[in-house]
Amino acid sequence: MKIAIVSDTHDNIDNFNKIIDFLHKENIGTILHCGDICNQEIINEATKNFKGEIMFVRGNGDFQLHNIPEKLEIELGNKKIFFNHYPDIAKRKAESGKFDLVFYGHTHRPWVEMIGNCKLVNPGEVAGQRFKPTFAIYDTENDKLELKILEKI
Repeated sequence: MKIAIVSDTHDNIDNFNKIIDFLHKENIGTILHCGDICNQEIINEATKNFKGEIMFVRGNGDFQLHNIPEKLEIELGNKKIFFNHYPDIAKRKAESGKFDLVFYGHTHRPWVEMIGNCKLVNPGEVAGQRFKPTFAIYDTENDKLELKILEKI
């Protein structure tokens, strides 16, 4: 099973839609969004455009989105996953030993680190504010993580 991990959209629906188009072509049916979506209209359009499931968590830019959880613990493809927006919380969860994968955002910088048996991942930013827009694809079957640069897909 392949899943997409995105973060820090900051209202850039054009970039988010490009990612969604790519995911449709690759038959990837799940998106985990690590926060800073920034408004309900982005959620509405992304949910309408994406044929699969999108799970969102709230970031510091999502102060008006009270209906979104601050963190999620899920299981996909026999992998225990935690995701939230903040790196300090993510690192503590990775150190807990309870999860196979922990995803976060906030820094806008792509990052991968192993903490024990847990893969700690920041997919970068969708918005393209500080760095080139990026996202990640994780394959639960072969434990392979790929960083995708939006302009190269």
